[in-house]
Amino acid sequence: MGEPSLEAPPVDFGNARPGRYWHALDDDRIQCDVCPRYCKVRHGQRGLCYVRANWNGQMVLTTDNRSSGFCIDPIEKKPLNHFLPGTPILSFGTAGCNLTCKFCQNYDISKAREFDKLGQYATPEMIAKAAEDTGCRSVAFTYNDPVIFMEYAIDVAEACHERGIKTVAVTAGYICDEPRREFYQHMDAANVDLKAFTEDFYHSLCSAHLGPVKETLVYLVKETDVWVEITDLLIPGHNDSDHEIEEMCTWILEALGPDVPLHFTAFHPDWKMRDIPKTPPETLLRARHIAKRAGVKYVYTGNIHHKETGSTYCPDCNDLLIGRDWHELSDWNLRFDGNYHAQCRGCGTQLAGVFDGPPGDWGRKRQSIRFKEPV
Repeated sequence: MGEPSLEAPPVDFGNARPGRYWHALDDDRIQCDVCPRYCKVRHGQRGLCYVRANWNGQMVLTTDNRSSGFCIDPIEKKPLNHFLPGTPILSFGTAGCNLTCKFCQNYDISKAREFDKLGQYATPEMIAKAAEDTGCRSVAFTYNDPVIFMEYAIDVAEACHERGIKTVAVTAGYICDEPRREFYQHMDAANVDLKAFTEDFYHSLCSAHLGPVKETLVYLVKETDVWVEITDLLIPGHNDSDHEIEEMCTWILEALGPDVPLHFTAFHPDWKMRDIPKTPPETLLRARHIAKRAGVKYVYTGNIHHKETGSTYCPDCNDLLIGRDWHELSDWNLRFDGNYHAQCRGCGTQLAGVFDGPPGDWGRKRQSIRFKEPV
């Protein structure tokens, strides 16, 4: 299932910030209890995620207030299609990850083991102010999974909420129950990567388990007000069979309901799976057809240029409500009711999601941000 990192930290972490969710073992090790990997590490070792380490019998955080980079993206790129459409979102991550996905498409960040990947210093207040100054409606914890740097993410979320800025977690959902509950108290939206719907896939390609991801999704949808969308990266020959897609959609309907948007996105050869061909558009269209036929109301395709399947339609009258062309909004046929709700102009059906007046006009722009290092 993956082993802790055995190398000693390259610097003295004696002054590093203490981490939460761990306990001491009978020997000289401590066990991390943030995610179901339960890494057991001795002094000088990090967990597999790279972020959480044992320093003199205490859990410490090795990447606090450090980022691998900041960028303003369209909210649709997370992807979130039903959360403040058209608005800019300030996105950032740290380094490392608690999964070992062989197909990782951010592997230069998520698999990083050197501090040179953490080139920017930014406190929570600096991030919140930057989002406000640049007109971002929200901040995303993304590029690598925020559950591994949850203390930093929570601090950023609190600073953002003080300025009226919302927060978004882009995550694989691989987290234990108690930290899950604390972490998501501070999130306004989440896109959860449901990587496949078989235990074999999670075990062989991610060194993880499917069960905790399903638990996260059920918890978010049934027990919180966090807005949730799901992404499924379809990899040819691994998780793209009709049977698996049908099983996943049946579970989504039964466990979560029909209103959770589902994004089928295209794989491209990367990391340790460069021998696998990219996903044909026909596969995404087939998966969308299966999901719609099963009863999922909002189903999208991603990483391909296809306006029809990137747009939002009324689940009752099928009118086009939000036109999207590669993150660029066009049509807008919604009536806003003033309480983060929007309705179809044609038939009055409420569209599931979080809406705040007219759509934003950020489009597909991408803008990097750099913070000044403190003197």
